[in-house]
Amino acid sequence: MRAGLDARIVVVRGRDIAMEAEKAAADGVIVAAGGDGTVSAVADVAVRTGATLGVLPLGTFNHFARDTGIPLDLTEAASIIRQGTIRTVDAGELNGRIFVNNASLGIYPRLVWERRAEQRRGRDKWSAFSIALAKTWWSYRTLTMRMVLDGVPLVRRSPFLFIGNGEYHAEGIDLGARPSLEAGRLSAYVAPECGRAELLAMPLRALAGRLSAGATFEAFTAREIIVEPSHSRIGLALDGEIVVAQPPLHCRIRARALRVLAPSCEAAG
Repeated sequence: MRAGLDARIVVVRGRDIAMEAEKAAADGVIVAAGGDGTVSAVADVAVRTGATLGVLPLGTFNHFARDTGIPLDLTEAASIIRQGTIRTVDAGELNGRIFVNNASLGIYPRLVWERRAEQRRGRDKWSAFSIALAKTWWSYRTLTMRMVLDGVPLVRRSPFLFIGNGEYHAEGIDLGARPSLEAGRLSAYVAPECGRAELLAMPLRALAGRLSAGATFEAFTAREIIVEPSHSRIGLALDGEIVVAQPPLHCRIRARALRVLAPSCEAAG
């Protein structure tokens, strides 16, 4: 490689990612070349084995790379791996599975599922998104969720629950970004007063950097969150990948549990 790395490259997909990552963990460093879903799957192995994670961002959004300050240019990202600066950052855990960005239930997993179904039918990205948004809006419903946040119980009805590894900016130019991955807290967001009109406008406002305009969000932080939705099985989006889980959903923060090759906090800031 131009960055001067001596690496063994393995092309894998789906369930084989974890298996190959476990083999690579024996060398002490695992590099995930892909999007957030790939990074999440490899990070799960890295946390369990104590290996160090390197990231070559090849996805659409690359949220984890952006929030850790890893360059999106592949040559520059490879140079970060070669330099070998290790940061320890937080990871979230849901029912034993590690996530590096967020987990959500409700309308977002449904939107992702519908979009992918339309893309499999041959639709382009934006047509698939538009059709998926219309189908999600048509089947709109709220979830009743019993939650316990650090031992404090509460009940909410909302079209979604968003749980983040760290706190997220909800509006403005840094929409969707996290100021820190070392705060040792999960964040949780619900919109109990969100109706059909706001549901339809929410993705457009997010693109415009005005997600909170017109919407009433409730935000919480905790080290541990237990969720019992009003369904015996529920679809989740875990770092953008759709999974089916059986409640209760037990989320906790794994503070400084993930070793990652990234710029230092000062350099990333």
